[in-house]
Amino acid sequence: MNRRRPNDISNTANIIINLFFWFHTAVCILPLLLVIIVSFSDEKAVLINGYNFIPESFSLSAYRFLFKDWEQIVRSFGVSVFVTAVGTVVSVIIMAMYAYPISRRDFPHKNVFSFFMFFTMLFNGGLVPWYLVYTQMLNFKNTLFALILPLLVSAFFVLMLRTFFSGTIPPALIESAKIDGAGEFRIFVQIILPLSLPVLATVSLFQTLNYWNDWFTSLVFITGNQNVNLQYLMYKTMLDIQFLTSNTQALQAINQSGGGLNLPTETVRMAMAVLGIGPIVFAYPFFQKYFVKGLTVGAVKG
Repeated sequence: MNRRRPNDISNTANIIINLFFWFHTAVCILPLLLVIIVSFSDEKAVLINGYNFIPESFSLSAYRFLFKDWEQIVRSFGVSVFVTAVGTVVSVIIMAMYAYPISRRDFPHKNVFSFFMFFTMLFNGGLVPWYLVYTQMLNFKNTLFALILPLLVSAFFVLMLRTFFSGTIPPALIESAKIDGAGEFRIFVQIILPLSLPVLATVSLFQTLNYWNDWFTSLVFITGNQNVNLQYLMYKTMLDIQFLTSNTQALQAINQSGGGLNLPTETVRMAMAVLGIGPIVFAYPFFQKYFVKGLTVGAVKG
């Protein structure tokens, strides 16, 4: 007779747990699948019959409409990729370098610097001073720096990194490294960072999402089309479509000039969503290996 181990679960519980996670997975995947299917559907069929997982007629009209200005889309896509990659790497490095000293018990000013960071979570200078600093003092208007710097440091992520450093990294490990002759920078790079891969991967993932989905900084600081990111370009395109389809004077002017207005409103929304989420869906699988690797790394052995 086989004895059940302490961590074993019954077959019924195992089936229920698996069904729950299959249901949860379907709830997450089916909306994304519906967005992709509708983006390849015919506009008239969508307006008449609504959204369906099985399209009545296949159409690429939404993508043809978007890629009429493909040069601008490629340029904005490049801006988003550059800002996301550079902003994520630089922000994680800066926040880790700020969080590590205030996590050390032997740092005499850790409470002061922790208060400075925590204070920014409760109060800010407002939109107008924030805008004037970047445009008048730093002169970053219409530059890529205006898309990177506003999201460079998050007080919440800094405090999360500090909590991980202070609660996970043993002080004895740092003291032993000092005895062996390692300096502070070497301890931080060769010991602290490799042991902190789980939290660094978590912060990197969230910062990647923040930079990629950001459209507000382009709205505030970018006036031309050269440095507009992909999210704001899609947002502006959607506003233009809504204006043309809802403005009677614009419709009359187009009809009087001998033209016709046939814009794919519903399917183009889904097509823009597909373009926006396409590259970022690969971010989590990339960071997932660092979660696993960080959990298996150990430094203190008995």
